[in-house]
Amino acid sequence: MTRRFRIGVVVLVVVGLVAGTAALAAMGSADPSASSSTGDPGKAVAAPTEAAATSAPRAVPADGGDPVAVDVPATVSTGAQAQVAYMLAHWTNYNTADYGVISDNDCVNFTSQSLIERGWEMDDEWYSDGKGSSFTHSSPWISSTAFRNYLAESGRATALTDDQRDLVKIGDVAQFDWDNSGDRDHTGVVTRIEGSGEDIEIFYAGHTDDTDFRSVDYAITVKHPGATAYYWSIP
Repeated sequence: MTRRFRIGVVVLVVVGLVAGTAALAAMGSADPSASSSTGDPGKAVAAPTEAAATSAPRAVPADGGDPVAVDVPATVSTGAQAQVAYMLAHWTNYNTADYGVISDNDCVNFTSQSLIERGWEMDDEWYSDGKGSSFTHSSPWISSTAFRNYLAESGRATALTDDQRDLVKIGDVAQFDWDNSGDRDHTGVVTRIEGSGEDIEIFYAGHTDDTDFRSVDYAITVKHPGATAYYWSIP
């Protein structure tokens, strides 16, 4: 099954699920004996291994439970293993004891933290100092577009397109341009890779839209239809 066909199947399945849910909701509202729900009607149910995205800013995120266990291949470098372990330990339980938190846009901040865990050292262009909601930082530490420019100029990683999935490794950085405007809107770290050839599927972890294993295909076809994914290969 080619990647393009597989993405089409994902979209059709999601559309079918939405239509089925709408039909069930209509049946329930037509029943005069049905009681009204006390829950939030606009709150979506999160996937089993992902925390639901929050619409309101939060300084200290709630405890979302233990991370999902995953077997990292032995071929993954020791540094990348430590990086992925950090992502899985803190994708919901934000590490406010050691780092600052950006309430509504923490994705690059989290990715940067994971790279420190991998063994990177801060420099004059990429740095952070402080904890909680009060901390200082450079633009590349917190901005997806600035981080892209930093990686390109520093030579610490090699740029890859979504057509080069066969070169992507666990621990590499994934970035997204949701509206294809030329900048970067979201950043995460690759935590799992499945398949081969044209059937490679990549999963990533990140903050803001908190996740531990989100499919890139799902992100660019369902969450943000028509978006573009990019990667940074880290030696």
